[in-house]
Amino acid sequence: MIANLKHSFFQVFTITLLWVTLLITLFFKDQTIQMGYLWNLAGIAFIAAVVFGVMYDALWNYFTLKPIWNIVISSTINILGGTAGVWLFSEEMFHFIAPWFPGMWLLSIVLHTIAFYFYARMDSRKKAEELNKILK
Repeated sequence: MIANLKHSFFQVFTITLLWVTLLITLFFKDQTIQMGYLWNLAGIAFIAAVVFGVMYDALWNYFTLKPIWNIVISSTINILGGTAGVWLFSEEMFHFIAPWFPGMWLLSIVLHTIAFYFYARMDSRKKAEELNKILK
């Protein structure tokens, strides 16, 4: 479990760092950035790696909580991580979106619920097909 989470952490960290660097290169290529801002990019990648590489993986694959708790915890962690990433990227942008946090959290819960039931339905179909193959 720990080796899997470690691998997932570094995979998400690397992909996020490259993705944010690519986006900054494309949209802010004429602007100069300070060297200290690179630590903000590393912070964004770290947050994404903890949220999506460790917490989501542990929550959905290893913990045995009821689905409603998984949905609430993952939605809350997702919104907190996302807002921390926005704050690291730009404090001005953070203050601009701050009044929308409750709505974003509610939308996140709805979308996580839809994704959970969609995934659970697909997973149960797949397992039923596997069991039918075994019985034949």
